[in-house]
Amino acid sequence: MEVVSEGEEVVNSLADAVGSAPCTGDANSAEHASQLDHNDEPGDSGSLEENASNRGEELAGGKRPREDSQSAQQTEQNGDYTEKGQASDQNEEEKEESLRGKRARVAEYPVADARERSGEQILGLPTGKAITLNEIQQDKLTRIALENWSVTLKDATRPQFSPELVDEIYRKELLVTVGNKTVPLQRVMVLEISQYLENYLWPNFDPHSSTFEHLMSIILMVNEKFRENVPAWKCFHDRKENFEPFLKRILTLKDESLEDEMVRGPVLRLVTLQLWHYLSPGRLQMELSLHEELIDHWKKLMKRETRAAKKGDGYVNAKERLDVKFIPLLLHEFVDTLDSVVVHNAKANLMDGDSEEVDAAEIPVLANALLYCERFVEFLIDLLSQLPTRRFTRALIEDFAIVSKCRLSALYSHTRGRLFAQLVDLLRFYEGFEIDDQTGSHLSDDDVLLAHCSKLQAFQLLCFKRVPKLKDLSLTNIGALEKRADLSKRLSVLLPEELRDLVCNKLNILSSSDPWSHKTEFLMEIMVSTFEKRLSQREAINALPLYPNEQVMWDESFVPSINYTGEGCLALPKLNLQFLTLHDYLLRNFNLFRLESTYEIREDVHDILQRMGAYVNGEGGTSFRGWARMAVPIKEFKITEVKRPNIGEVKPSACIAEVTFSIQKYKGPMRSEWDELKEHDVLFLLSIQPPLEQLSNAESLELSVLERFGLQYVRGCEVIEMRDEEGHLMNDFTGRVKREDWKPPQGELRTAVVALDTAQYHMDVSSMGDKDEDIYSTFHVLMRRKPKENNFKAILESIRDLMNEDYIVPGWLRDIILGYGDPGAAHWKNMKNQLKVIDFKDTFLDAQHLRDSFEGFDVVFQNADESNNQNPPPPYRVTFPKSFMTNPKMSGSKRKGLIPDATIESSNDAHDKIYAEAYVPPDPGPYPQDKPKQNTVRFTPVQVLPI
Repeated sequence: MEVVSEGEEVVNSLADAVGSAPCTGDANSAEHASQLDHNDEPGDSGSLEENASNRGEELAGGKRPREDSQSAQQTEQNGDYTEKGQASDQNEEEKEESLRGKRARVAEYPVADARERSGEQILGLPTGKAITLNEIQQDKLTRIALENWSVTLKDATRPQFSPELVDEIYRKELLVTVGNKTVPLQRVMVLEISQYLENYLWPNFDPHSSTFEHLMSIILMVNEKFRENVPAWKCFHDRKENFEPFLKRILTLKDESLEDEMVRGPVLRLVTLQLWHYLSPGRLQMELSLHEELIDHWKKLMKRETRAAKKGDGYVNAKERLDVKFIPLLLHEFVDTLDSVVVHNAKANLMDGDSEEVDAAEIPVLANALLYCERFVEFLIDLLSQLPTRRFTRALIEDFAIVSKCRLSALYSHTRGRLFAQLVDLLRFYEGFEIDDQTGSHLSDDDVLLAHCSKLQAFQLLCFKRVPKLKDLSLTNIGALEKRADLSKRLSVLLPEELRDLVCNKLNILSSSDPWSHKTEFLMEIMVSTFEKRLSQREAINALPLYPNEQVMWDESFVPSINYTGEGCLALPKLNLQFLTLHDYLLRNFNLFRLESTYEIREDVHDILQRMGAYVNGEGGTSFRGWARMAVPIKEFKITEVKRPNIGEVKPSACIAEVTFSIQKYKGPMRSEWDELKEHDVLFLLSIQPPLEQLSNAESLELSVLERFGLQYVRGCEVIEMRDEEGHLMNDFTGRVKREDWKPPQGELRTAVVALDTAQYHMDVSSMGDKDEDIYSTFHVLMRRKPKENNFKAILESIRDLMNEDYIVPGWLRDIILGYGDPGAAHWKNMKNQLKVIDFKDTFLDAQHLRDSFEGFDVVFQNADESNNQNPPPPYRVTFPKSFMTNPKMSGSKRKGLIPDATIESSNDAHDKIYAEAYVPPDPGPYPQDKPKQNTVRFTPVQVLPI
């Protein structure tokens, strides 16, 4: 299977139409019904100069990468104590085999490892040069734009649309014709700045007569808009009637914007129940038995097909219709491409007479095919991470065994396939997400465990009846089968033919017509992945360290070292407008916030490494030439206590250590900053083993940050208490040190009692071999961060605690957070069962405050002592009239939008009355400390309404 670039661009465009999907109506009714109902179908612009001046320099490299700006800021604040080396990656052109596609190849944006290419190259700019406003204005494409589609042209002088001009621009500027050379990103950017799509391509697009070059040019421009994070679909609304034919033409070539009704309709037709025509018979039977509510829909669908076939009149079989076969054909193409990504040309990589196989990591990779595979897996993740597109596609993706095929591919274990492997792992996570696809309800841990045990018991029963060789397996307890290694060992007694018969015929996990069904390793992977027990989401999040380590910090797939330009993809969850469950919403925020804080911590660590200037001393130890304000060398580190795990856990319940360091170098404010460390402050421990020989500038540029500075480990910890050289507590807020006993810190040494991350400690100890060094005996540097920037641990801990609770969220709020339903339904005036009498407690400061809050109403006070006092002190119980509680339309006061319109219209005759009852609050007792704190804020009328 040969990969062509236009397929990649089409996948990019479709992926741009899937990611954010708010739906009007309930998640389990309107959209679900819409997908089932589709089964009966057979078959503004400014001037060019203004845009260039406003966006040209910014888009083309006028802004510095975030890393450089932060580094400059830190240098200005802290001062340069040591000479800082300049880190710029050496440029290196990759050589790869050219792809001879059956169709024309369009421009794609090159993506490579950050170590292999400089920041400018990753941004798509020429090395050492950034496009400027002057260059944009002098570009030949700008001159063509001024002559043909600039908004400054008058209708009388505007030339007619020329398809030949579109074809010429596509062939000369957007088409790759020589080898693997890619078109510079500036050519697409200049066309975007000139509003090529808005003013020329889309206004003149004809669904029937427009050329292939015209269609592909639109696709490229849409992709560029998404790369720049600007609205991509706005111009399409001017000619809505042509959008669906346009999308159909894209589909005949080969979904992040479902909030747009124009986009949502055509795209959701691709993921309806009709997709199940492509399920294997066994899988279809299993899905219908698991979801009995779909049986009637499937029967009706088959009856419609039968009636349509009898009528004839151009009937097209369901499996031949474009909206049904589109995604299955994409899956087939992806699997074929997956085999061609890694070039299996072992003979070319072997020495003469050498019969050994080539290491997979040394086999070349086709860059275009690699980018296509990464983008396609991202597309599948988008499909599975939203309920409207997930319902019927998950079964199809599982039936095709996409995850297992990806995990067994050569690319998954290749050195260049690290990002691909991370994307596949994310796809596997969403494929097994704990949710009922049809109802949208979250599955609890007990529900998941029950389903897992039921599936294993059914498998054991089948083995007992029909597979004699696996009789021992059928009599084994479930706990001995649910681990990958144990299950693989027990299944290894089967011959390849017997294993294939079990998988394809008896269990119906895989279609017997699948080309991979003859691969024993693949069949074993299918069996193990189907029946092994997976960690629940709650267990997985609890096993994840809150502090980043050195591996996460310098993983470019997770935390890019430059600004992300949208050319490639990242193995990160997306914050769309729609989420699967509240747990999914929290988990995505947890991961993204964790990685955002990781980037900031990495910049601080990098700055510390440059300033400290570590080197190997005469004794073979680590010493430092420089110093830094935010880091000190460690005198002594020791773990003092490791507590036993809690019941049901494997990690220790606590891990306590002591870190001793000296602040002798610091005077004045810097010394005070170290003495102000207190409980709950977060610190980092660095282990450094610098190179034995000092590297030249050229050599250091070829190495990563870890290799250049010799950084071995990074571990986080939280301060429990601080002690001075005499052992006295410092900055104690627990009451152990009385105010009259407080003394200034003594001596130069400080000891921090810290709590290590128990999850990270368990991972380190578990991975440590007999001959491996103890990580926790190698720390050299203690690093602190600015308190205002160092609150990430508390935020992550709060999110994790929420995920561990069986929290109850009202339905109206849940739907709003997840992106379903009408947001206006959550407004108080649209809610059912409103309270007629409300106790406002201490909301109002006095009687006049109450009157001012409800202008247009007569406030009548009813005192408990039956007095006629119209200014009693608060608190008040307020009884609202029916007109106030039931009228959904709010107008103004008349300016502020606070009073129902009906009330205003009738206010000339008589105001509705609000009855307020003043009462005496309960006596808190004689002690002042027991008196509750009272509100002192005079809330405005706008603030009172939400209360």
